[in-house]
Amino acid sequence: MVGGLAVHHVIGRVAFLCVGASRSPWCQGGAVLSSFSGSSPRSRRSDGGDLPKGSDKYSGAQQIHLPVTSAVVDCGVYVDGRRLPGSDSPADSLAKVRALDGVHAGFVWVGLHEPDEHQMQQVAEVFGLHSLAAEDAVHAHQRPKLERYDDTLFLVLKTVQYVPHESVAQAKEIVETGEIMIFAGRNFVVTVRHGDFSELTGLRKNLETAPDRLRLGPFAVVHAIADHVVDHYLDVTLSVETDIDAMEEQIFATRSIIDIEHIYLLKREIVEFRRAVSPLSIALQRIVSDHRDLVSSKETRRYFGDVIDHHTRAADRIASYDEVLTSLVQAASARVAMQQNTDLRKISAFVAIAAVPTAVAGIYGMNFDHMPELRQVWGYPAVLIVIAVVCTGLYFTFRRNNWL
Repeated sequence: MVGGLAVHHVIGRVAFLCVGASRSPWCQGGAVLSSFSGSSPRSRRSDGGDLPKGSDKYSGAQQIHLPVTSAVVDCGVYVDGRRLPGSDSPADSLAKVRALDGVHAGFVWVGLHEPDEHQMQQVAEVFGLHSLAAEDAVHAHQRPKLERYDDTLFLVLKTVQYVPHESVAQAKEIVETGEIMIFAGRNFVVTVRHGDFSELTGLRKNLETAPDRLRLGPFAVVHAIADHVVDHYLDVTLSVETDIDAMEEQIFATRSIIDIEHIYLLKREIVEFRRAVSPLSIALQRIVSDHRDLVSSKETRRYFGDVIDHHTRAADRIASYDEVLTSLVQAASARVAMQQNTDLRKISAFVAIAAVPTAVAGIYGMNFDHMPELRQVWGYPAVLIVIAVVCTGLYFTFRRNNWL
């Protein structure tokens, strides 16, 4: 009975979404449920097909297709730099822009958050996005890149987030990465976000207060997003620099315990950070140099030049951090080797001192009949005095040579 109520609850939610958007093309043929067995709507194989029958996820059940509206964070129409009131579906918004006369210029900005393949396919059909780019937008872990499909540019940006921690020794991760994919055409921008820290709501609100910027068209939005991401690179580099300075102080402190694993952790995070940032340089330069027919505004190209400058600064900082950490690894290894050498000399000195009484005791422990000292009254104290004098002489000799 409880399972039946759960099924009716899910069906009711899907039906409610489609009733609320009955005039939208997104629910036509979508959200169809033939049978349900408690599986997650997003449970898919990596190749996008349904799981086989008899699997843990599905038992002869068909996939539930959520409407596109569940992945849309915001959808707005901008005419002459100002947003029109209301919020329509992406298809209706694009129709409004295409219906504009030649006097007014406008574009659509659709923001998506982690859409599934079915949702992304419907968006791609509306805006004419290439299937290869749409597939890349669904599956994360893409390298920063720029691709052109006819009159649409596809830009992949890596976002980064600094993970707060008290010290590197207590941190499991220092830099987290996410992704923002941008489709930009002559009258639309579609952003696809992956990760919890790649939100663009605040950026959209700030842009909406600057109609002069939005009047430049869709690539003004692309610039704003790229500038936002690159500026955050610089912020994260400053936080990482604090960790590197703390690690450097620890390594060169007089009496500190050095764990090279912590340096390797920091270096690994810097390498990941560098992989997320460095490839973007070529993509940004190509926007300005190779696609002037799409990025026709000189002012927008100047803005991209500023982003390239900021990106170069961030990339140079990260490269310098990588070199510093390599030097710190070498310095820490050298200091550990020196510490081991010092400890070995101390151990050798104490072994040499301990060898004197051991040798004397071994000699007089032999059971020979003719050992004159054994019969003398002064024999025992004489042996102790000899041991003490020799051991004391060795101790001060080692101290004078900095072995102890």
